[in-house]
Amino acid sequence: MLPYQFPHEKLSVWQDSRQIVKQIYQITRRFPSEEKYGTVSQVNRASVSIASNLAEGSSRTSLKDQAHFTQLAYSSLMELSCQLTLSSDLGFIDDNIHQEIRIPISQMAYKLNALRKSQLTRINN
Repeated sequence: MLPYQFPHEKLSVWQDSRQIVKQIYQITRRFPSEEKYGTVSQVNRASVSIASNLAEGSSRTSLKDQAHFTQLAYSSLMELSCQLTLSSDLGFIDDNIHQEIRIPISQMAYKLNALRKSQLTRINN
């Protein structure tokens, strides 16, 4: 264990986002080589953006800013979901893999919405 934990490292949703990044990188390794600088790059960046926005948001002092970055993380998650659906449509990933990765994506969507709701509620209290 590290001697000090940064605020984002304490968020379970950030820990979950790390797992999604690992899964996405494993999946995109199997994409066609001609997609390396297109779809692969975009899918990988979207997954990393989820974790990065959570980290950046947790460093903000205002709850409004934190909620904004949580919303950005959710937006990146939806971008990732869309890109994976398109990748499935194009035959870059098979339907079973697509359905498997949708489970943690759906769970993360729920957690991000709950986190944002909590942040916004605390603003009004």
